[in-house]
Amino acid sequence: MFITEQFPQLKSDQQFLRLQDELAGTENRLAVARRDYNNSVNDCNTTRQTSAILVASLAGFQDKPFFKAKETAQRVPRVDFGY
Repeated sequence: MFITEQFPQLKSDQQFLRLQDELAGTENRLAVARRDYNNSVNDCNTTRQTSAILVASLAGFQDKPFFKAKETAQRVPRVDFGY
């Protein structure tokens, strides 16, 4: 604790590394959620189209769209650290 107080730069470097890890983890969780959603939609659409077309049509089931991010979501967000 004493070393950290004498060298505040050391503490901020550790916090910056933790922030980088959190941002990477968040992006990974989003990628997994997108993949899981698109896999579920693909399964639903395939089942509807192959095994129960007549029943699905009568019940009102329709194909679901895949998740597609907006073009602006493809850009890496800018994080300002005030340097």
